[in-house]
Amino acid sequence: MTHATLSGKFQLSIPKAIRERLRLRAGQQFVFVTKGDTITLVPKRTADEVRGIMKGARTGDLRDRKERA
Repeated sequence: MTHATLSGKFQLSIPKAIRERLRLRAGQQFVFVTKGDTITLVPKRTADEVRGIMKGARTGDLRDRKERA
C-alpha cells in the first residue's frame, strides 16, 4: 500500500506509481468525495475523456423517480 504525508500547508503529493498508472498530469483538477471518515479523490475528466464510457450499457428497465420511494 502506498502512502503520503500531509504537509504543514495541508498539501499531499500523489506517488509517482499512482500518477503514471492513472495518467494524471500537472494542473489537473480533482473532486473530493467524503463518506464518514474516508476521503476519495476523483480526477475531473473532460467530456471528451468520458465520451463512450457507457457504451453498451442497458438503458431499458430504468426506474422512475416515483418508483424509488
